[in-house]
Amino acid sequence: MPYTGKVAVGGPPDVHELTDLVISKVAVGPLENNAYLLRCRATGEQLLIDAASEPDTLLNLIGDDGVGAVVTTHRHPDHWQALDTVVQATDARTYAGRHDAEGIPVPTDVPLEDGDAVTVGRVTLTTRHLRGHTPGSIALVYDDPHGHPHLFTGDCLFPGGVGNTRGDAEAFAVLLHDVETKLFGELPDETWVYPGHGADTTLGAERPHLAEWRERGW
Repeated sequence: MPYTGKVAVGGPPDVHELTDLVISKVAVGPLENNAYLLRCRATGEQLLIDAASEPDTLLNLIGDDGVGAVVTTHRHPDHWQALDTVVQATDARTYAGRHDAEGIPVPTDVPLEDGDAVTVGRVTLTTRHLRGHTPGSIALVYDDPHGHPHLFTGDCLFPGGVGNTRGDAEAFAVLLHDVETKLFGELPDETWVYPGHGADTTLGAERPHLAEWRERGW
């Protein structure tokens, strides 16, 4: 079955098979959070993005090979409810944006800054610090040498808009600026976007609406 990015809580993962990387997406918890397991084809090493909820579901997805790292995209509790249990079970190292680490109750082993590299086996992801949704939200970019980039945005970019800034005009302006400059300004339209909730999209599908988002203010 071709990858669609459409998953449901309690349902099976959807698997995106790339040349060097396998991405498994699963939905968990009452807020239907997305969690992503990345597996390097060359080494079998794995990395989890957002241990959001349902630790048994995530540990089953991880399987017997374990996971070497868990990246938390931001400090909001719905994105780390299962983090402690997953780390205790796997001894994974924890990663999060430096400016959000203090808001995550599980200690962050590796605080991330804009431009930092995160590796899983022979695959390298690049951190993008995106302010506004939270002070230290991060996105991860995998610039696939065999195709288009893949972008894990947490709650900073979704189909139809940027993340929630709760009516704070200044926070919205900062978030939109960072998303425009660090994501839309640097990556091509073909970039596949994997958000923290809901369906996937591409930068090309969202780019025509940037002015509309700016005008509406959310």
